[in-house]
Amino acid sequence: MQILWFIPTGSHDGRYLGTDIGSRVATPDYLQQIAQAVDNLGYTGALLPTGSSCEDAWITAAAFISVTKQMKFLVAIRPGITSPGAAARMAATFDRISKGRLLINVVTGGDPVQLAGDGLHLSHDDRYDLTDEFLSVWRGIVSGETVDFKGNYLDIKGGKLLFPPVQKPYPPLWFGGSSAAAKRVAAKHIDVYLTWGEPPQQVAQKIAEVRQLAAQQGRTIRFGIRLHVIVRETESAAWDAANELIKYVDEDAMPSLRDATRTASFSTRRSANANAKAQKDLASSDSEGQRHMSQLHSGSRKTLEISPNLWTGIGLVRGGAGTALVGDPDTVAARMLEYRNLGIETFVLSGYPHLEEAYRTAELLFPRLPLQSEPAPLTPPVLSPVGEIVTNEKFAKQLTSAS
Repeated sequence: MQILWFIPTGSHDGRYLGTDIGSRVATPDYLQQIAQAVDNLGYTGALLPTGSSCEDAWITAAAFISVTKQMKFLVAIRPGITSPGAAARMAATFDRISKGRLLINVVTGGDPVQLAGDGLHLSHDDRYDLTDEFLSVWRGIVSGETVDFKGNYLDIKGGKLLFPPVQKPYPPLWFGGSSAAAKRVAAKHIDVYLTWGEPPQQVAQKIAEVRQLAAQQGRTIRFGIRLHVIVRETESAAWDAANELIKYVDEDAMPSLRDATRTASFSTRRSANANAKAQKDLASSDSEGQRHMSQLHSGSRKTLEISPNLWTGIGLVRGGAGTALVGDPDTVAARMLEYRNLGIETFVLSGYPHLEEAYRTAELLFPRLPLQSEPAPLTPPVLSPVGEIVTNEKFAKQLTSAS
């Protein structure tokens, strides 16, 4: 199993959803802290989101190359927004500078409003036809070929790459999409197919379908899943944390905040409408995967646990991945192993706030999972009876003898 984390390059992070209360600005220094935690804790790498609501993923990831040692960066290329030749040069340069630490996330896009802002005005299925052409060209160029290509959307003459990437034939291509058009593209081009955190039986059906499509292309594909995680030492503490995360989304929680400050009251009043506003915004998406996410909870708090320990509360106010595994370490690990038994090799996880939850997840879950790579062992410091770190080796030995 491989575990990736998430670097929240939007404007804020925090311990509550749908409110400004307790939020923190996602400054470059804060995001660097998360990246270095990912690097030190033994995660395979981290996903950086893409879109108009985020910092640019390529520039952000490049800034973290020199302050990390082993983590990989899952960064998006955008067919229709970037040309395949330019995207090939970006990928090869990043892969060389990072010494082979690049993973490519192919994002065709599901929000027509954001896409229109970037000048892309194609229908859903047309975007996937463009993605097919884009990847045919991109894969050829990054593999060292000189590419001439004439399609419905792209006209490439003599496309080539002077400086090749470290990874051969190219950095692995990751991709998520639930529509029939998306699955056809995945079967033809993709190395790792990502699904959002749907119930196991739905994930199993999707894996079987994509595997069959890939086999028809003479290819095999690996699989991953994108989930949030809320893990605590006990089951009850985990569910308390889940409810705490969305407590300002629930209008029933409002009376407990009557004595809050004016600023907090304003934030809370605004957050009381976050559920409805989020659902309205998500409805504008033509993403099949987003439709699946929204259907899992139907905008209601009454049916949030849709499968044992699989909770959709985050999807009430957040687009994209909207489900979380909730429970104690043994239970969450068991649920992850259920997905692994279906064929899921990679888990892209996140939690709020992302810095603290990166540590909590690694500490509680990693010892219970068969990870592909283990973090480097650390020599623990010697502790005095009152818990203070003993830095003097001679004194430490005396203390141990005396005890």
